[in-house]
Amino acid sequence: MAMARRSASHLLSSFRPFSLLLQPLADAPSPAAAAAAASARRAMSSASALRARGDDKELARWRESMDRMRNIGISAHIDSGKTTLTERVLYYTGRIHEIHEVRGRDGVGAKMDSMDLEREKGITIQSAATYCTWSGYQINIIDTPGHVDFTVEVERALRVLDGAILVLCSVGGVQSQSITVDRQMKRYEIPRVAFINKLDRMGADPWRVLNQARAKLRHQSAAVQVPIGLEEEFEGLVDLVELKALKFEGGSGQEVVASDVPSNMQDFVMDKRRELIEVVSEVDDQLAEAFLNDEPITANELKAAIRRATVARKFIPVYMGSAFKNKGVQPLLNGVLDYLPCPLEVENFALDQNKSEEKVSLSGTPAGPLVALAFKLEEGRFGQLTYLRIYEGVIRKGDFIQNVNTGKKIKVPRLVRMHSNEMEDIQEAHAGQIVAVFGVDCASGDTFTDGSVKYTMTSMHVAEPVMSLAVNPISKDSGGQFSKALNRFQREDPTFRVGLDPESGQTIISGMGELHLDIYVERIRREYKVDAKVGKPRVNFRESITQRAEFDYLHKKQSGGQGQYGRVCGYIEPLPADAEGKFEFENMIIGQAIPSNFIPAIEKGFKEACNSGSLIGHPVENIRITLTDGASHQVDSSELAFKLAAIYAFRQCYTAAKPVILEPVMKVELKFPTEFQGTVTGDINKRKGIIVGNDQEGDDTVVVCHVPLNNMFGYSTALRSMTQGKGEFTMEYMEHNTVSQDVQMQLVNAHKATKSTD
Repeated sequence: MAMARRSASHLLSSFRPFSLLLQPLADAPSPAAAAAAASARRAMSSASALRARGDDKELARWRESMDRMRNIGISAHIDSGKTTLTERVLYYTGRIHEIHEVRGRDGVGAKMDSMDLEREKGITIQSAATYCTWSGYQINIIDTPGHVDFTVEVERALRVLDGAILVLCSVGGVQSQSITVDRQMKRYEIPRVAFINKLDRMGADPWRVLNQARAKLRHQSAAVQVPIGLEEEFEGLVDLVELKALKFEGGSGQEVVASDVPSNMQDFVMDKRRELIEVVSEVDDQLAEAFLNDEPITANELKAAIRRATVARKFIPVYMGSAFKNKGVQPLLNGVLDYLPCPLEVENFALDQNKSEEKVSLSGTPAGPLVALAFKLEEGRFGQLTYLRIYEGVIRKGDFIQNVNTGKKIKVPRLVRMHSNEMEDIQEAHAGQIVAVFGVDCASGDTFTDGSVKYTMTSMHVAEPVMSLAVNPISKDSGGQFSKALNRFQREDPTFRVGLDPESGQTIISGMGELHLDIYVERIRREYKVDAKVGKPRVNFRESITQRAEFDYLHKKQSGGQGQYGRVCGYIEPLPADAEGKFEFENMIIGQAIPSNFIPAIEKGFKEACNSGSLIGHPVENIRITLTDGASHQVDSSELAFKLAAIYAFRQCYTAAKPVILEPVMKVELKFPTEFQGTVTGDINKRKGIIVGNDQEGDDTVVVCHVPLNNMFGYSTALRSMTQGKGEFTMEYMEHNTVSQDVQMQLVNAHKATKSTD
């Protein structure tokens, strides 16, 4: 027993991340620390299992490998410099040997923007994975899009990462998409560091951005660096932890030269270091004790405290620099190693399907059973490429793995590590790594195991599409390729939906905005050589009811032989605002007026009726249907009879419930020179927008408003012409809201007109 105890203590002291995790528990065990300790204990038991089998070398190998691994994402508002930053990271870590700019002016373009469309438009459309080595550590990086239309790319990248870099522009500050991305990071509980970029630009003010992050994002954050000069005088940085001035020399800033802090900055630097210590000591008890006792705080003590607070998601260290001017990237990489967690320091859960989806804490070690999540699909040159994040266990080329969601067993024919659109074949990968496999048929969000357990990982949050387009191939011969393209894009992107309009027979594609759908139409043309004709964008309206209405409907049909008989009675009413779902069905029948085996058919009938409201033919939401009575016939009652009775009953009482139309309302953030303020705000009012915020940023005005999506078509062109091309805007879905009475009349009349012409 004593030997076992000594063995466990030896293992704990030799395993650096675990001792780090258990350190703070001596004081006050927070929920995060307790969860981390549970994960550590599971990892220890896995480690003990390996040790029991005599696999000491194997144990040491994977322990070292996981401690020296970071899985990070780079996320930000559009045009904050994410892809430029990733390009510099790849250059300094030796993954690429030349730096290329985002818009591909030199005909090459940034490494991570591998699609022609990305290089032409200068935006990231798909998240791209790569890996690099820095100071003996392996860093897996996912570069994500900034545009809100591709929000699912950010969502699924964050789902599988252990840490992230939030890039903020020193001129633009905290913008609308910065808030959205930060909300996504909070949803997946991701520790992060912030990087204030573009300090070389006119109007750069990192301290304003830091205050915005504290106010708008509610960050407990402080700078770990101070810039030496700003705008065109930006020369380098002062590290507040080590108290060293850093300059970046050489043709591409590859030589980092450390020196003493400039004498004219001594007081300012010491003030900012004191502020850093104060902010960290608010969330770290060990540092608070030293700070309150006025003990001198060494660089190592401060570094350890920042790491503890960052991993526990209580603090966000703020780095600074200019990726474009090659300044500040190497210290940021050091910060990733110093402060962001390795895979073992992050608590991950799976749901055990054999035990009613009971939550299971994953140890994150290669010793456990295989658990991997397919978080992204891509059509490669050699078939479907499936990106996997391995949470536990080992996957080898040639292994048989099981898709828990479908129950299918699949052999792994090829295992690769990705570097943007290039790949490197590997024989095996273990917990904590991000890899890709070929020839595995699955959907985005499926979980794979080795068959010994039936675990599934929790799914990603996928927003509902807000806009639709009618699309048809111009040439009838290209129908096969057209279908192939739509099927592929649907599998790759959960926010891209394809449907058939039952009335017109047109193919309808739905997505997150105009740009999102334009990109897919362009990709159909380029990648599948199919010219498509695009109809007018269609907004995804919804219908709802505003008051209770009773129904009592008898469906009776006699046509020789067995007839149809079903009677349903009850009422429909609107759901309360805080209801979780959008449709509820309640059976309140006492006794056997309707046999219980017909109840599911009645619910199915009501659900089907809700797919198309009678106002404009759009789905009905926020409705509760309660069944109180009914009647059946011994011979003539059937599931079909009751289903039809439910459909007709709904149509009968729908008008009495005073139905209304709901339209998607978008949160729009505009930025334009102040001289155009009158014209732009006048136009917003004309589009029935409500202005909720108005800020001044230097010579620019920033307006936040809520505008119905139906009134935003072609707005990018209108804004450009109003502001001489200087205005920009971002738009994201906020909620569905009731339309005004006059708009409702217009929509209903337009719907009737199209039905009569059809």
